[in-house]
Amino acid sequence: MTTITQAQTMQDTTPSWKKSLLFLADNSTIVVFIVMLIAAAVLSDKFYSADNITNVLRQSVPLGLISLGMLYVILTGGIDLSVGSIMALVSVVVALMIPEVGLWMAIFTGVITATLVGCVGGGLVAYFKIAPFIATLAMMTVARGLSMIVSKGQPVFIDDMSFVNFGSGYFLGVPLPVYVFLAFGILAHFVYKKTSFGRLVISIGSNETATRFAGIRVERFKFAVYAISGMACGIAGVIAATRTGVGSPVLGLGFELDAIAAVVVGGASLAGGRGNVINTIIGVLILCVISNLMNLMNISGYHQQVVKGVIIILAVILESFKSK
Repeated sequence: MTTITQAQTMQDTTPSWKKSLLFLADNSTIVVFIVMLIAAAVLSDKFYSADNITNVLRQSVPLGLISLGMLYVILTGGIDLSVGSIMALVSVVVALMIPEVGLWMAIFTGVITATLVGCVGGGLVAYFKIAPFIATLAMMTVARGLSMIVSKGQPVFIDDMSFVNFGSGYFLGVPLPVYVFLAFGILAHFVYKKTSFGRLVISIGSNETATRFAGIRVERFKFAVYAISGMACGIAGVIAATRTGVGSPVLGLGFELDAIAAVVVGGASLAGGRGNVINTIIGVLILCVISNLMNLMNISGYHQQVVKGVIIILAVILESFKSK
């Protein structure tokens, strides 16, 4: 009883401004998203048109997929800088293989290729104890170089109309790629919330030493999250290629930073152990809304990068305040 009374007393004496900041920190992702939606309505009368909303959703799919993979990596305290380069490699592989082996085998090969690249990065981190930043930076360079080599530095056009039509197709008024994102998001949320794998990934990020002492083979889980990130990049690369009808060796430039930004804006800690799927998806939508709104306002991409950087800084500040 005494402990409860003391806790209540401490809570009651907390300044109102600090309570407000704590509430804002705990719900920062949703608050920012609501503010962005209100600002969009005020700043542009075209934002809420059906065509524009559809465009925002379609554009969010590749970034959303790689951000969900990135979330699992960041939950372990790692980072994956290779995601954009893996997307490019997959798009080129699929474009080159469709005429040779058919659509579905080409897609399967592309996703497997991405997963294997993720496995190599995960192996370097988990078993060779190379820092995630260095290991994935190396894989970023390798994957981008391979995409340039196999494509000879040129875009590879895709003539299979069933492939291209998927990127521009609709079902019940919703772009078909969005359903892929939803399915992947549901699966990622289920694994995060309902499986021992998800709980152990969080445990590794929260306290790797204690997790090891509990008899958990941490290396296996670190390896697995990079494989998941690679697979997500593979799917994202395929989806991106369906939108453009091109396998491009320069696809995904800067996506690694956007994915990290989406995860951080979603409230995840770069130190690991904290973050969730739903907030990450909202973080993706926040970044896509910002880009779309600034495009509607004819603001250059350079200014967009500044705004994204400021949002990341604010998100990290709120996160550090919450952890105190």
